[in-house]
Amino acid sequence: MQFEGLKLYGVCLERLQHQISQALSRTNGARGRVVLESYMTSDPQEIIELLELFDIEHEDMESVMRKLKEIAEDVSMMVKRRVEFGFSDEGELCLYLVLERDIL
Repeated sequence: MQFEGLKLYGVCLERLQHQISQALSRTNGARGRVVLESYMTSDPQEIIELLELFDIEHEDMESVMRKLKEIAEDVSMMVKRRVEFGFSDEGELCLYLVLERDIL
């Protein structure tokens, strides 16, 4: 599927497909999570700005994470690979590719 120029909130699907391809070529069948993007923040207001979550009802971390979970589920269906948002060991928001045996 071609995603040229298509964005879902602040996630560019064309770029994400490229990042997934690169990650898969480097992992050699490993399992776990691979960072596709790091947003270098844990501040809810910055996350809202970076990912263009302007329709979010409340600007607290719980609401932001709920919205990011919805976005990750939609993106996963579109790219046919499981992705999820989470925080790195350093506390920064990241978008991860979840490497598992089955493709969605």
